[in-house]
Amino acid sequence: MAKNNKKVVLAYSGGLDTSVILPWLKETYGYDTIAFAAELGQGSELVGIKKKAMATGAVKCIVKDLRKEFVEDYIWPMLKAGAIYENDYLLGTSIARPLIAKHQVEIAQKEGAIGVAHGATGKGNDQVRFELTFLALDPSLKIIAPWKDPNFDLTSREAAVDYAKKHKIPIEQSKKKIYSRDRNLWHISHEGADLEDPWNEPKDDLFVMSRSVAKTPNKPDYVEIGFREGIPVRLNGKAIGGVKLIETLNAIGGKHAVGQDDLVENRLVGMKSRGVYETPGGTILVTGHKSLETLTLDRETMHYKQQIALKYAEMVYYGQWFCRLRDALDAFVDVTQKTVSGTVRLKLFKGRCTIAGVKSPKSLYNPDLASFTMGDEYNPMDATGFIKLFGLPMQVAGIVDRKAVKKKTKKKK
Repeated sequence: MAKNNKKVVLAYSGGLDTSVILPWLKETYGYDTIAFAAELGQGSELVGIKKKAMATGAVKCIVKDLRKEFVEDYIWPMLKAGAIYENDYLLGTSIARPLIAKHQVEIAQKEGAIGVAHGATGKGNDQVRFELTFLALDPSLKIIAPWKDPNFDLTSREAAVDYAKKHKIPIEQSKKKIYSRDRNLWHISHEGADLEDPWNEPKDDLFVMSRSVAKTPNKPDYVEIGFREGIPVRLNGKAIGGVKLIETLNAIGGKHAVGQDDLVENRLVGMKSRGVYETPGGTILVTGHKSLETLTLDRETMHYKQQIALKYAEMVYYGQWFCRLRDALDAFVDVTQKTVSGTVRLKLFKGRCTIAGVKSPKSLYNPDLASFTMGDEYNPMDATGFIKLFGLPMQVAGIVDRKAVKKKTKKKK
């Protein structure tokens, strides 16, 4: 198909930024904009989105349900890898961007568009995640990023609200309710407004997927999750698909305020930012998976995999999903997960998710070896030679240091 030199595909959420960017692209450059909305489990946010897109300047609106692909091809590999950015962030927004951008590219190719557009700001990480994916999958496409365009004069969210009012664009945000949020199956993030000051405690009415801790039940809930080779496949003894599993755990975990994280993180572009995240189902799954690995991975594999997890988390956060190194790391992770099968029981109570039990047919835990009671399976005398050899370098260094001290003492005398 011959390319129309004015046709572009915009990643469209219907939120504040993309709601104003859609008419702005038409008004400023005359682009025929195709709005693409990805259904990733954001609840009611997509209700009426086609009508809204067409009413505000889109020539076409495409909505794709990507929840199954999101879970199976993106979330599960990340879960198996144990990827967590800077100890706390479970990468909910980060992992979704390459998937959205991938489908943008596919639509652009099918529709004969010359470019792809996004509403990420020039200060954030999302611009990198979108654009690295575009470059990896089709470098011939023009990348249109209005927030970095010198003609884009909406330099704040307040200015975007004014623009929306002027153009009669329906938005949920107001100057008093102006949090920047991103939601999908895995989490919801909250940024901006009073959260820009790290001294400000998050307000109880901030939370969307979960309750405040003060409003949680006084009785815990227990859930049992069955894993097969690192992938969760059963809930309380019953087989369940990935999408339904996460939705169910979000509801149960949210009731107990599980997965609320308030952190100041280091953005890829160099600055620190503060975000509050809700990841109820994800926190339950990450906690369960980690516990099962303690039972089924040998020491050397576990310790090396922990190093891999740090790199994997960085790559997801930095938007480097479509690169050879990530494929190579997945191959390593998949080998480690061959033994990660079993069941984990978790307790959910007052904002905490704790392990209540774990078992596996592949368990390396031997009660006889672990017991304080000495038996035939372990000869404690073997430890004597092991310690001597293991500590030999330290012993030699100690002898040398001791000689140096004695020599120095004699000189003083």
